[in-house]
Amino acid sequence: MAEAAVSFLLQQLEEVAFGYADAGAEREFDQLKHDLDFIKAFLRDIAKKKKMNQVLKLLERRIMDVVYEVEETIDTCLTKAMEFKATNFIRRRIKRISIANAVKAVREQKVLPLYEDIRNSANAMIIADGAMGTETSETDTPIGLVCNIQQDTPIGQNRVIGFDDDEDKITAYLSETRERLGVIAIVGIPGQGKTTLAWNIYQSNSICFAFPNRIWVHMPREFNERDVFLQILKKFMPSKAISSLNFDELANTVCKCLEKEKFLLVLDDVWSVAAWEKIEAILPLDKGFGKVLITTQEKNIGERCIKGANGTLHNLRFLSIDKSWELLQYEVFGDLNSCPKNLEGFVREIASKCDGVPLMITVIGRVLKDQLMKSRLNLAHELKTMSQSVSEALQNRVTRIAEVVGLSYHRLPNDLRGCFIFLGVFPEDYEIPAKMLCELWISEGFVLPRQGRSIEESAEENMNDLIRRNLLEDVKTNHMGKVKACRVNAMIRAFCISIIKEENLCEEVRQSLETGELETSGSQLQKSHRLCFRSDPSNFLSKSPPGPHVRSLLCFNERPAKLKSEFLAVIPERFKKLRVLESKCIELEQFPWKIVKLVHLRYLTLYIETLETLPEPFTQLWNLQSLVIKTKSRSIIMKANLWRMMRLRYLNTRAAILLESTKSDGEAGHNLHTLNRLAPESCTDAICTKAVNLNTLGIYGKLASIFQKKFLEKLHHLENLKLYEQPSEDMLPGLPLRNCFPPTLKRLTLMNTSLEWTHMSTLAMIKTLEVLKLKENAFVGPYWAVTDYSFSNLYFLLIANADLVIWEVSYESFPELSFLVLKKCENLVEIPEALAKTLEKLEVERLQESAVASVRKIIEEKKYHFEKRSLQLHDWESPISDTRIGQKLEVERLQESAVASARKITEEKKYHVQKRPLPVHDWESPISDPIFGQWKRLM
Repeated sequence: MAEAAVSFLLQQLEEVAFGYADAGAEREFDQLKHDLDFIKAFLRDIAKKKKMNQVLKLLERRIMDVVYEVEETIDTCLTKAMEFKATNFIRRRIKRISIANAVKAVREQKVLPLYEDIRNSANAMIIADGAMGTETSETDTPIGLVCNIQQDTPIGQNRVIGFDDDEDKITAYLSETRERLGVIAIVGIPGQGKTTLAWNIYQSNSICFAFPNRIWVHMPREFNERDVFLQILKKFMPSKAISSLNFDELANTVCKCLEKEKFLLVLDDVWSVAAWEKIEAILPLDKGFGKVLITTQEKNIGERCIKGANGTLHNLRFLSIDKSWELLQYEVFGDLNSCPKNLEGFVREIASKCDGVPLMITVIGRVLKDQLMKSRLNLAHELKTMSQSVSEALQNRVTRIAEVVGLSYHRLPNDLRGCFIFLGVFPEDYEIPAKMLCELWISEGFVLPRQGRSIEESAEENMNDLIRRNLLEDVKTNHMGKVKACRVNAMIRAFCISIIKEENLCEEVRQSLETGELETSGSQLQKSHRLCFRSDPSNFLSKSPPGPHVRSLLCFNERPAKLKSEFLAVIPERFKKLRVLESKCIELEQFPWKIVKLVHLRYLTLYIETLETLPEPFTQLWNLQSLVIKTKSRSIIMKANLWRMMRLRYLNTRAAILLESTKSDGEAGHNLHTLNRLAPESCTDAICTKAVNLNTLGIYGKLASIFQKKFLEKLHHLENLKLYEQPSEDMLPGLPLRNCFPPTLKRLTLMNTSLEWTHMSTLAMIKTLEVLKLKENAFVGPYWAVTDYSFSNLYFLLIANADLVIWEVSYESFPELSFLVLKKCENLVEIPEALAKTLEKLEVERLQESAVASVRKIIEEKKYHFEKRSLQLHDWESPISDTRIGQKLEVERLQESAVASARKITEEKKYHVQKRPLPVHDWESPISDPIFGQWKRLM
């Protein structure tokens, strides 16, 4: 995280040097940036080390402290500069405010001493690395053979619970006769039991009998293909001297052995595609003698491993609550049905909070066992507390978790580590909105823009990367699979909390068990840079606690809490350096006037039910980047000058924003990426000329004026547009008979517009349109014919709450349509069969019987197109598909055993469907379709 902090500071310095420094300060800035670049390079070097000694850890913490001090110095100077601007109107440069002395002082007093210590440490590291020579440290030992795995046996190896089905399916795959090499990849999160499962299969009698040559390789962080090849070859030539072979001789020899012999190769913990590709090069892909079993944490690695051999991806299931309870009983009591009745409820609750992760159950079992052995006086109370936060209970036994999750953490790119550790600030089982997470990451300085990507896109890529690595769980996605909300597994959260505590990154304000009041350590509060609340902070703030270094206040209450104005006033008085205030679960009585003193704020959420105005002093929050307003008001008058809020990127509220200030004399606007929602009256040329990088715009109100002014046509970079008509007598009469939308528009949402279906021809003129959502009577009328125009690039269409009865389309109407969602279209007679040609996913809800019948016709139509390709199935009545790897399975003229294996894949498919049960409306079974690539149920 230190490297991310230094990178963020360097970015700040560039902005300050360009916008606020006079000529005398440029040299000081250049020297400071040179020093920080050296520190950043040092941090990058030590990040590559597998283990950091205590000296390096302390040095890293010193770097963080110095970064904070430099930031505070810069922030103070910028505050003075902005005050000067406020009294001297707008100028491009501030010439009379020199920050050279301030920069010079902090560099000489703080940065240079640190710089010298780092140089000495770097020189010592070089000497130490040279002295090591050819010696091998404990962490760099060669990859172990089968015998070596027993030195660190998987947890729960002697008591495996809940893996019977997984073991049977994988064993059946390994036992099949194939013409080509068989590869199966087990994918799961850290501690889920991938290695344990693979080890049990590897040792099973059936596998030992089937494979005379079995090789187990644990893949190290520092992959060395020669070491791997030597280990494989030792299994075939145990008595021969093979270490003298050069690399080409070694690779050729291994390749020949694998081509001739029947073997099972287990590659445990594959961490990179590059490592797999080097091993794949010596595997006999065209021979059916061998099988390869892989365990990996990352789905994309698993998919790549099975690609060349057309193998199988096995997503490891989490233990059910019953199996979790069973395993926990064995760990704590040594047997089933031995838990005292008065404790059973608490222990069951703890088992259910372990997310079905065997390692977590095992570790928490040891904690419970310790509690039972210590005392029984307050045992029930202690278990109740533990059941409320399993992640906290794991802190006493975090070492084992750190061994497992730490491997994943140290393999993360440096710029992703801060994002990952920050996940520990969220409460257990908290559903994190994806947009909020990304905006918090950006405001905290954990995300820097990548070349060719906006900072918002970079943050989203980081989130998706953590999900691919199985370190973050996506719990809610939209129809197209984009993540809308995510969740942190309790075990991974426990690891993040341990790092947060170790590096003093955040202090949680807890409720005292004795007094019931919120409290935190006074000494810690003086040092803390972030405070996190899980309940109403009123009591804590009533004591006016000092927080001179606090940069973030994060409130994640389960229930909204009302905060009185006098308590809110404490925040700007006692936490003057605040940059992030996440408080949408804290309801305020009125606009907090003193909050405008927090000039360093980058991220702010306000929850005021009756908010009507954002006053002019709000403009003073010139550093604000993200603003979220939660209110029940239909509109908000923004007296603050949007164009003087220099860094604002993201503004989101459900109310319509009326920009009262018509002056656009400010310098801001070019950073604005998202503006949702804006009143039509405020859709002026200032938006078009200032917000030149606007990507997402929502407009709520009487929409006719924005078409009359040709406003939308002037937004040359807008990609996402949402239009919400305000119900009234003079609603939008129609759309112009031409393309009146932004030239780059990709996604369009219309709601309550009540347009006639004939106006859809205007939307068809938007050739860049890819996603169209029509909600709440966006279009009205019984008849829609799409026959003389087409949506050339539209691939997603949603129609919800429409009175449509007849829908006619031709085969050319939607040439790219892949996703269709129909909700509450209860009058619709049928879905046009012509859509079957391109559809991949169809979701329907609350349709009448005839429309449901038309869905069956679409399925038959797709089967017809499938059969036209002259594919005939042997001994099977319908084709099958496997959504886990996103591919079709097509079989023709296969022997019975091969057809049997296809049936097994279908059973696997059914299991995955059953994991996501959906209510069925007027149909008793899911639809299987090879071109849909999905199993769907009608709702």
